[in-house]
Amino acid sequence: MALSALGDARSGKLAENIVGFGRLLRRAGLPVDSARIALGLRATQAIALENRNDLRWALESVLVSREQDRIVFHELFEAMFRNPEIAKQLMAQLLPVSKAQQNSVRRRPRSQEALSQPPAASGPDRSPPKEEHRLDAAMSMSDSQRLRNADFEMLSASEFRLVQQLATQIPLPVPLWPSRRRVAGTGAGALHWAACMRRAARTGGEMIDLPARIPRLRPLPVLILVDISGSMERYARMLLAFLHAATRGISRRVFAFGSQLTDLTPAFRCADPDDMIVQAAQAIPDFAGGTRMADSLRTLRTEHRRAVIGRRTLVLVISDGLDTGDLSALETELSWLHRQSHRMVWLNPLLRFDGYAPLAGGASLLARQSHAMLAVHNLSRLEELADGLQRLLKRG
Repeated sequence: MALSALGDARSGKLAENIVGFGRLLRRAGLPVDSARIALGLRATQAIALENRNDLRWALESVLVSREQDRIVFHELFEAMFRNPEIAKQLMAQLLPVSKAQQNSVRRRPRSQEALSQPPAASGPDRSPPKEEHRLDAAMSMSDSQRLRNADFEMLSASEFRLVQQLATQIPLPVPLWPSRRRVAGTGAGALHWAACMRRAARTGGEMIDLPARIPRLRPLPVLILVDISGSMERYARMLLAFLHAATRGISRRVFAFGSQLTDLTPAFRCADPDDMIVQAAQAIPDFAGGTRMADSLRTLRTEHRRAVIGRRTLVLVISDGLDTGDLSALETELSWLHRQSHRMVWLNPLLRFDGYAPLAGGASLLARQSHAMLAVHNLSRLEELADGLQRLLKRG
């Protein structure tokens, strides 16, 4: 497609298109500010606009800075620059998509959310559509506070997507443990002679600094067990997105359990959170079914025993504790997991209720075998999770 249908920069149409496109990318979660949009305008002046691909690569070079955003960029570029009237609609950040287009083009959730149009009001006196929470608009303090304390189960579809974006930005510093590998450092112990020689070479052979051999500190390996029963559907999706970003770069094993155990570790290797959710959904055969935790833990013990590394593993069990299996078998498997882990933490969304007590059979066993029980039902609780884990390990 030639760019003549889009207009040229002298009449202002191409410039408006690029500004609208930058806002659309920002709505999809890309870090695009006014400075980057200005760079995009300058990039179009440095190329010969002979075809659409020249514009695509020029804009990608200045508007995309993360690998996981490239596919979203290309999807939104295709959606925008195929319609010559799209600039006017993008200025209002609305892009109507026909049902035929929705059925023929499959986009990632971030792209579809950015391209979605809120339903128009009916009647002669149509008031302007109420503005939803958007990624490119600063929320008021009351809106931000409400979302931080809103239960994941009570969020609307658009609010849930926004909160999921915010959850992936919450850090989770995993506690460190001393490994067997030794490095040079300060402290008591034998001298690290290799480091001594390297440092003496910088000072003409004089050993001014005498480093010792100390253990290297590494993050604890993490084992994540996520309940994907019907009552946990929204919490499981939110916690998967949160832990996918928070545990990146450390040793981790991830399993979903319902009526059976499913290994989600391959899905967690995806850089893009949308791809991770899609692969996890495809891998889970028993989503939103019943919960038989004992059978799942037995499979973990017999087929994935190395997921728990020598009493050094931090185990996070995400569940409401509503188990339908054999309680005596569950107690046996939970006792094994407790003994093998460094710390086992129960992340329970039911703690959102005042006066909650783990009275159900599976919940009482989880409470007895876990080292701690923490709440994870809203953003503010996720922000407090790191402090809770630090206090737990220091106390131990």
